[in-house]
Amino acid sequence: MGKKTSGGKDETANLAWWQLSLIGVGCIIGTGFFLASSIAIKMTGPSVILAFIMAASATYIVFEALAKMSAKDPQKGSFRTYAKKAYGRWAGFSSGWVYWCSEILIIGSQLTAISLLSRFWFPDIKLWIFASIYAVCGLIVLFIGAKAFGKLESIYAVMKIAAIFMFIVIAILALTGTIEGSPKAGIPQSVNEFFPNGVIGFWSALLFAFYAHGGIEVMGVMAIHLKNKEDAPKSGKVMLGLLGVIYVTALSLALLLMPYDKFRENKSPFVEALSGVSNIEFFPHVFTAAIIIAGFSTMSASLFSVTTILLTISEDGDAPKIFSKQTKKKFKMPLPAIALTSTGLVLSIVTSLLLPDKVYEYITTAAALMLLYNWLFILIMYHKLIEPTTADKVKRVIGMILVIAAVSGTLFHQTSRPGFFISLLFLTVIGIVVLLLRKKWKKDEAQNSA
Repeated sequence: MGKKTSGGKDETANLAWWQLSLIGVGCIIGTGFFLASSIAIKMTGPSVILAFIMAASATYIVFEALAKMSAKDPQKGSFRTYAKKAYGRWAGFSSGWVYWCSEILIIGSQLTAISLLSRFWFPDIKLWIFASIYAVCGLIVLFIGAKAFGKLESIYAVMKIAAIFMFIVIAILALTGTIEGSPKAGIPQSVNEFFPNGVIGFWSALLFAFYAHGGIEVMGVMAIHLKNKEDAPKSGKVMLGLLGVIYVTALSLALLLMPYDKFRENKSPFVEALSGVSNIEFFPHVFTAAIIIAGFSTMSASLFSVTTILLTISEDGDAPKIFSKQTKKKFKMPLPAIALTSTGLVLSIVTSLLLPDKVYEYITTAAALMLLYNWLFILIMYHKLIEPTTADKVKRVIGMILVIAAVSGTLFHQTSRPGFFISLLFLTVIGIVVLLLRKKWKKDEAQNSA
């Protein structure tokens, strides 16, 4: 979705490393942090801070592996292209379609969330109307291209960070007594207070801490647009360092302001934490707007990413060739790929609005799990494409252990457990398709080698 000069130079390769860092913040901070973190708090209490630190550490390890592969060999297909190079066509096919399916489901969840939040001001308007408006706006962002997309995500990132800092400032003022409030919580005084629901509660909460960090794949896809491809790892370090400080600080303050068992799973923990503070009637309005912006930017980033991945899947022959066709205008657009992504978008909207809440949560959990499956695969294939140092090998093992812990933790919670089995169903379907296509792939390889 860009153009090249006659000399072959990619004119979309114009991002500075700090712009990619802001894009990363814009892609990652979404409803997973603003809303789903309340679920993690309910599950594990104050130890949610440790869960987020562990998730941030694993996220950095995965991104560093992806960034090093991108710096060495920039590819439009990012992780799925590397999977194919490392283990063959079946790996690239599987990685691409697992990611596409998971992102389509996550797009639907973000769209539904921001539509529900919009009814904060307009309770009488139907959900499908909001969903349709946001879907059209997301597609417009997709059509404007990588350069403008990067600028928009940078703006969204600044707005979201500003909203979180506003919460941090107000929370500090409330805790210090500068403004009137009634803080009821405090610092945990024992291990039992830090882990009120034990190891199982902490283990189950890991998935939601990881979910709040989802989006680094978009940075992998966007890394090809860096002016200097070797800056990819640096942009990730800055981005995840900033993100870690913001997440841990905001959650710590929320837990100091309110006991963990008072938070509600369907409400933002940050709005809830300041509910007892007077003279800040504006805050729920501002923060709700921030959550909507967060969800929309995450949805837009996912639309861009899945369309790019679908284009490369088709170019490699792992999807019908029609999806790799692009317009012949100045800025090439893969209209058939966008059409299929839009169809998936519409189906996810209809599904999310029709299915009961619990079933929808199961599907969203399955989507988050499939993202983690891709993270695990990135770590597995990393050593095949990059000569790792001893430190890289140690970090890789740590990252794999943390990702596996987050995935397995879903088996211990009744809300997450069905999502685990749904994710296995998706993997099974993709696996069956791979088995059916193996003969065709072998035939193609034989013809190419002849």
